[in-house]
Amino acid sequence: MAGAEGGLTWQEIPDIQAGEGQVLVKVDTAGVNRADLLQAAGKYPPPPGASEILGLEVSGTITAVGAGVTEWSVGQQVCALLAGGGYAEFVAVPAGQVMPVPAGVSLHHAAALPEVACTVWSNLVMTAGLQSGQLVLVHGGGSGIGTHAIQVCRALGCRVAVTAGSRNKLDLCAELGAEITINYRDEDFVERIRADSDGADVILDIMGAAYLGRNVDALAPDGRLVIIGLQGGAKGELNIGKLLAKRGGVFATALRARPVSGRGGKSEIVAEVVENVWPMVESGQVRPIIGAEFPIQQAGAAHEMLASGDVAGKILLRVDGGSA
Repeated sequence: MAGAEGGLTWQEIPDIQAGEGQVLVKVDTAGVNRADLLQAAGKYPPPPGASEILGLEVSGTITAVGAGVTEWSVGQQVCALLAGGGYAEFVAVPAGQVMPVPAGVSLHHAAALPEVACTVWSNLVMTAGLQSGQLVLVHGGGSGIGTHAIQVCRALGCRVAVTAGSRNKLDLCAELGAEITINYRDEDFVERIRADSDGADVILDIMGAAYLGRNVDALAPDGRLVIIGLQGGAKGELNIGKLLAKRGGVFATALRARPVSGRGGKSEIVAEVVENVWPMVESGQVRPIIGAEFPIQQAGAAHEMLASGDVAGKILLRVDGGSA
């Protein structure tokens, strides 16, 4: 399935083969991400060499392995992080971006994990250096990334504050372990954070320009702001004096365009996620939060739901009905 002006279109494509260093996965379920909406609208083209088909994460069963692949075998149930190609029956994935399905998680619910787990761990821990006892502010706490981040931060022994735009989402965030819940529609998150503490040690931000100044105001001394989205614009004014006074750091990262291997590459992130986050999932400290599921034939409706902002957690697309 690919994006097209006015909506989504189905296309027949040649059979996909597993290339060198790749595995071929028969897709059971694909995760829906905001990047899919942007790509469908023509605003977020895939990286060079990546599939034009939508979809950044899947779960399914390996049906073939390419040359040089020794760590995976045919028949294994897996989930995977993609640069594209997930809204399809089959997808070829670099072996380093494939993960086992965590014990206790169904095959189709495992599709909700790769993108959020890799985004949260790479940004909060690998980039921002999050440590136990620190306060984390997560914007968009009711999103797929937000609901996962709350649980991981709590498992790491951190305090969590969130922003969201509805009572239902804030209640879910509190249920997952957020101590400070802020309705951004009628509360100033800077005031709430500063009233409770010296500021947030780490802020995970999806808004970009619209929140830049206030995020710096909300930082604690030596705090780190990590920007992973531009829902509030790409160009903002930064008061460097305030940042200097706090010895603060501002990072901006993207996951999709990272290389497969090498320092900071997807394979490195995936390996860290399997080592550190999968035990949290298997122990029950972290679970996939599923807001809605659709047959993949209703991908357009799934996109509309995500765009509306009415859903909490992840939206999944099940291929050929998926598995129970």
